[in-house]
Amino acid sequence: MTEILSYGFIQRSIITGIMVAILTGIISVFVVLRRVSFVGSGISHAAFGGVAIGFLAGINPLITAMIYSVIIAFSIERISSKGKVAEDTAIGIFFSSSMALGIVLISLSKSYNVDLFGYLFGSILAISESEMWFTIITSFVILIILSLIIKYLLLITFNEELAVVSGIPTNFIKSIFLVSMAVAIVMSIKVVGIILVSALLVIPGAVAQLLTRRFYPMLIISCLTALFSTIAGLYLSYRFDISPGGAIVLTLTALFFITLAKFKKK
Repeated sequence: MTEILSYGFIQRSIITGIMVAILTGIISVFVVLRRVSFVGSGISHAAFGGVAIGFLAGINPLITAMIYSVIIAFSIERISSKGKVAEDTAIGIFFSSSMALGIVLISLSKSYNVDLFGYLFGSILAISESEMWFTIITSFVILIILSLIIKYLLLITFNEELAVVSGIPTNFIKSIFLVSMAVAIVMSIKVVGIILVSALLVIPGAVAQLLTRRFYPMLIISCLTALFSTIAGLYLSYRFDISPGGAIVLTLTALFFITLAKFKKK
């Protein structure tokens, strides 16, 4: 194990993985409690359009994907809140149109081959030092913002009418959460890829919900689940020469079904 830790690319992948695991572990609890897992899945796939814009424009695809995902998140919220179009319908429209935009733009680009594969299926072992620091700083900013709104977000999650009566700016708080989720999705793209990123947003919170109904223990369990799966997935990837993104998600899935099986026996 000490031999693995001596490699620079492993150190960068572990540090990046830990930051993403903590961020998605916290957001996952709200995704599960608010039952917005489809929103996370839709935004993650829509991020493909932002990645393609970055490739074509010669800009860091993570930056364009982050901006694009935030716009898509607000667009879904804006359209569905008016009541004329259901939320899942709005997600389906932006999901498919963004994927189509990505495919068209990528077909116009001449230098996508290996990099595109990394964004679709993750490339945490290829994280550069600048990408690692970008993830660390961005994650810290989002974690500070979440810590400031967490009690309001919790009240909105369980009783939005009471939150409105109490004078809490619910739309503003929900918008901040959407932005945080969109940023977490983009941060996770390099870890597990666009295809699998929704797993990090759903499974840690689902495991925690099976084990406890108390909010703060849920946050801790969700973060520990994401952390363990990320570290274990990285080790399995190195040990058996398999995709790290796939190994992380399969570890998460195994934890969920083990927890579910034990929960049924009680």
